[in-house]
Order: sequence, then C-alpha cells, then structure tokens
Amino acid sequence: MQKIIQKYKEIILYLIFGVLTTLISLATYYLLVYTVLDPNKALELQIANIVSWCTGVTFAYVTNRKYVFESKNKNKLKESIRFIASRLITLFMDMAIMFVGVTMMHGNDKIIKIISQIVIIIANYLFSKLLVFNKKVK
Repeated sequence: MQKIIQKYKEIILYLIFGVLTTLISLATYYLLVYTVLDPNKALELQIANIVSWCTGVTFAYVTNRKYVFESKNKNKLKESIRFIASRLITLFMDMAIMFVGVTMMHGNDKIIKIISQIVIIIANYLFSKLLVFNKKVK
C-alpha cells in the first residue's frame, strides 16, 4: 500500500488540494451570489466567477508549488507568471462553460459551476505538470 501511495503521491496531493481549491472557489462564488451579486445578470455572474477564480488561484499556486510538485525553482516570479497564465486559459474555459450553460441554455448556475470545475481541475493539472512545474508525465 505504501508503494502505491508513493507512486501516486503527486496525483493524490493534487486531488486533495484541488478539492480544497475548488471548495474555496465555490464558497467564494456562492457567498457572492447569495449576498451581493445576481447570477441572473450576465455581468454579475462573471464578476462572481472571476473573484472566486482569483481566490482559488492564489491558494492553488501556494499549495501546488510547495506540496504537490515540490518546486525548487528559485525564479518564483517566472513560475508564478506561468501558473497564472495557465490558469487564465482555464478561467476563460470556465467563463465559456458558465456563459453557455447559464446565460444561453438557462441551466442552474450552481450545477453548471460544479460541472465546470471538474473540467477545470483536469486541465489545471495537465497545465501545471507540463507547463508550469515542468514535470514529465509518467
């Protein structure tokens, strides 16, 4: 069992911190749409989405760098810029999913947000592993 855990340590930690990042992002989103922003207004929906994204990305960079990918890169600025750039790509994916699912198809914003987060978690892992922290796929 220990060998399996060690072999998949990176993925296990990514999933744990990915879930925590998602919870932080969702909590921020829900807090905003239940208190000050109206998700039925396209602009306010996207504001809630962007604020929740910023909160999640900040948490994700710190935890991914330190615990998941155990980065030793001394150039944190360059690394963080690559991280943010890759997360911007998935932010636009998230915004597109929310726009199509909620604004165009009139789906439930809470359910569409969860579906979007599943897609984003997978994309973020691949971008982080391959582009930000430069680890080979095993």
